[in-house]
Amino acid sequence: MTQQARRLRARLAALGAVGATALAAAGVQGAAHAADAPLPVVITGEDRVDLSLHSDNGDPTEPQVDLRLDVPGEEFEGDGEVPAVHRGEWTIRIDARGLEGVAKADLPCDADGLVAVCTGSDLYAGTTYNRIGGIRLDLADDSEAGDTGSIVVTGEGEGLAFTPLTVDVRVGGPELLNRALSLPKNLKAGETFEPPLGVMNVGGVPSEGAVLRLYGSRGLSFPDDFGNCSSTVVDTGPLLRQHTEVLCAFPGTLEAGAAYTLAGPVRVKTADFALHDIFSSSFRPLEPGEEKTLHEGRRRGSGPDLTLERAGDADPAQYTKYAELDLPTTNTYDLELTGASASGAAGDTVTAEIGFANNGPAWISALRSGGEPFSFTVVAPEGATVTSAPEKCRTVTVDGSVPGHRCWVATPLLEDARLSFPFELRIDEVVEGARGRVAMPDWDNPFDSDPSNDVAWIVLNAPGEPGDDGTGGSDDGPSDDPSAPGTGDGAGSGDGAGTDDAGSASGGGAGDDADGGLALTGAQGVGLLGGAAVLALGLGAAVVVYQRRRAGRDGEAAV
Repeated sequence: MTQQARRLRARLAALGAVGATALAAAGVQGAAHAADAPLPVVITGEDRVDLSLHSDNGDPTEPQVDLRLDVPGEEFEGDGEVPAVHRGEWTIRIDARGLEGVAKADLPCDADGLVAVCTGSDLYAGTTYNRIGGIRLDLADDSEAGDTGSIVVTGEGEGLAFTPLTVDVRVGGPELLNRALSLPKNLKAGETFEPPLGVMNVGGVPSEGAVLRLYGSRGLSFPDDFGNCSSTVVDTGPLLRQHTEVLCAFPGTLEAGAAYTLAGPVRVKTADFALHDIFSSSFRPLEPGEEKTLHEGRRRGSGPDLTLERAGDADPAQYTKYAELDLPTTNTYDLELTGASASGAAGDTVTAEIGFANNGPAWISALRSGGEPFSFTVVAPEGATVTSAPEKCRTVTVDGSVPGHRCWVATPLLEDARLSFPFELRIDEVVEGARGRVAMPDWDNPFDSDPSNDVAWIVLNAPGEPGDDGTGGSDDGPSDDPSAPGTGDGAGSGDGAGTDDAGSASGGGAGDDADGGLALTGAQGVGLLGGAAVLALGLGAAVVVYQRRRAGRDGEAAV
């Protein structure tokens, strides 16, 4: 017994039998587990794998089952050595003999045919540090539709009580594909469209029922009210995760090889601010007994049921695993920078409030890029030095030689967002009418309806001529003015800041005013992010990047 374990046993004895039992059940982080009751350990992993007869069943190099051990206690999140909850040998046995004649299994650890044995000597709280290995399943030469089998995973060890895991494997079961969708032509924000929803069972056996899931990001909604459907609306928290979800249950049988279509239309409503919002539809088999629990905790519809009807001959090429669209694509927004003016004597410190606004009508969803930020550059006027910049701004070199700052604006960005970036400037030398340039990157953004206000000026000690106070949003400065440098250095200056506080890019929050000196107004409030990469391609290009990535993916849809 280790010294830590002896100390722990002494403390448990002092607490009495009740206290000792409670601590033993919860586990103690940072010390070896020692108690009369065995430590409960749960073997975790996928408990069901359906093997398709029509695909590679995921990446052939990746396992479908990730085996881990779940140990009581608070999972370690600090630095340094991870403290063990239990010290002592344990053994995990993976028995896949139930798959003979059903499927092939590639097992981890010391495998002998369809049986593998894994051993270890330490256990840690949670699952992160207790990985056993992965199980890869593939079709065998004699696999046939309807074949079933199982893998049984058990464990043993002194002072441990393992909860086993059974992995059920089915070959050629129901496999529901979704009718492919095409982008509706000329759909404008605020309009409604009716997608051609349908499903085909390409599996080897019938599906006893189906579940339809409709998903719409913040700018989409579903106005219909069906009795066999229920919905949830998430309109608080991070903007990236705000959405509406509808689930509909169809208890009838979907025959193998047959296609079905909805007996009536389903409408998708786009908001006036919608742009590149995500709509997706997906069918999956209805699990036994699920119809009774599917709608719990959700708003149940009160209208007539939505039903499926069998379609005629269908081409499997018209059906896909993922059916989703980004829409509408015709809306625009107007990003605007506003400058500032101030006056002072040499040695004075003045404040210049730089403004960044989205004048709408569209919000900037950035859903496919995960909230990648916009940026703009700020160059101080001649004769002045920046003594304090907002937290989300950092020093850079503009145009390769001019010292300046780059500031980051988080996305998603609300359709009426207003942000303020206060810069403190020390006037080292009074230069009448000195100008410092504030500019978005020089890019072609087809969704920004007015590029002319993407540039503004900081003006110090203006002589008072009309239009020379720096607050306008147009690039009207004289080209021969040495204090008005060229455009910003674009998005790729190599000065990327981290995006650790991406979760603050949401409505309903307090923003970053408290610690960053950034003022913010808008319908729900928008936080500011430091960004690892600049959104220099515009939202349209972000969609192209996503589509390229998606062309070769084999995982779940990123909604």
